[in-house]
Amino acid sequence: MSFDFEEKRLIEELKTRKPKVVFLQLPEGLKPEAPRLAEVVEAAGALPIVSSDPCYGACDLAISEAKLLGADLIVHYGHTPMILDSDVPVVYIEVNAKISVTEAVTNALPYLESWSKIGLVTTVQHVQQIDEAKKLLEAAGKTVLVGDTGHVKYSGQVLGCDFSNALSVLETVDAFVFVGGGRFHAIGLVLATGKPTVIADPYENVAYPVHDQVRRIIMQRWGNICAAKEGKRFGVLVSLKRGQLKLKKAVEIKEKLEQNGFAATLLAIREVSPNALMQFPGIDAFVNTACPRLSLDDSPSYDKPLLSVNETLVMLGEMKWEDLLKDGWFEKAI
Repeated sequence: MSFDFEEKRLIEELKTRKPKVVFLQLPEGLKPEAPRLAEVVEAAGALPIVSSDPCYGACDLAISEAKLLGADLIVHYGHTPMILDSDVPVVYIEVNAKISVTEAVTNALPYLESWSKIGLVTTVQHVQQIDEAKKLLEAAGKTVLVGDTGHVKYSGQVLGCDFSNALSVLETVDAFVFVGGGRFHAIGLVLATGKPTVIADPYENVAYPVHDQVRRIIMQRWGNICAAKEGKRFGVLVSLKRGQLKLKKAVEIKEKLEQNGFAATLLAIREVSPNALMQFPGIDAFVNTACPRLSLDDSPSYDKPLLSVNETLVMLGEMKWEDLLKDGWFEKAI
């Protein structure tokens, strides 16, 4: 296996807590391990139930589902703690990767020739290997900075919606290296910082920049703002997920829309998807107050504009597009 699921710790937690029903929650890439982990739970004397719904982060803790099923423990994989006041006890298991980052970081070096000061970030899966990556970059003559703001658990760690560690070294570095798989976090990093970013992917042992894709996203965002401005009725999305619930913000943006002559309806929703929003054909555009990444990553999948709160303020003339871009689109967009 490429990941450490900490089965020994899981068994110890079950022995100590003695739950009768355990609700297992894993993000998409880790779900294939769910049946095996369920067997571990059952062997320890508890009834395992696996969440089959998508899980997008620590903010997406399935508390209501666990309560409905009578679970007395949630075991949440792949993220560091975010929600600490859960009605159901939670064990967070981080799932560290057990692979070397040497080849991927080495492959990133040719893309970094123009820059001497490099910010280094990663996800929780690779925080244990950040020193390995740092030494490789330093051996190549780079000055390497790893942010540590205390907003997240580990130095250099970023979340899909929290780039505070990167922002803490923003003024010092020329570019960033993101160690991890996929483009999800790296795109958010560029949008938060405005700095060039190179992905060092240890799963594929490849490296590549993401500048062009980010430019396309920014153009799409401006197009969505322009299209939304032509609409008459807006749906303001209110997330039913504990870590994404921003009812006050949703009410505020509803009122702003109405003050500017638009009609607006609050829509409570757990899973934001194109199919869910298609059920409201009379709504011309939507404002997303749930996970801010929804307005970015899946935007082309939606038939109608899906704006962030501050993109809506740009549309209403209360914020300038240039200001939204100047210090990093994503940090202001949330």
